[in-house]
Amino acid sequence: EVQVVESGGGLVQAGGSLRLSCVVSGFTFDEYAIGWFRQAPGKEREGVSRISSSDGEPYYADSVKGRFTISSDNAKNTVYLQMNSLKPEDTAVYYCAAVQPPPVGSWYIGALYDYWGQGTQVTVSS
Repeated sequence: EVQVVESGGGLVQAGGSLRLSCVVSGFTFDEYAIGWFRQAPGKEREGVSRISSSDGEPYYADSVKGRFTISSDNAKNTVYLQMNSLKPEDTAVYYCAAVQPPPVGSWYIGALYDYWGQGTQVTVSS
């Protein structure tokens, strides 16, 4: 059974940091790309970042470049999203998703991803 479980969300003041974790199981971790997405109330789902063991290339949305860092621990089947310098506009439910084979140019398209977690709420106060 495939499982994708996010954790680490919470309430933080603007300028603060959070680290989200995504633990996956039920498939071969290093054959998949793992993406982070977010959805704020009343807004479209947005691709935030993506990482894959097969190419090692991280991708970021322009809105988070320089502030967020994605990383993975293959031994733990876990992907992390370190979020620094958080802004109120980063407030959203953050989702982790997995897809095989790893998309490149279209990594931010959520419809391409096969497996999704339940989401974790991130709230940034001003």
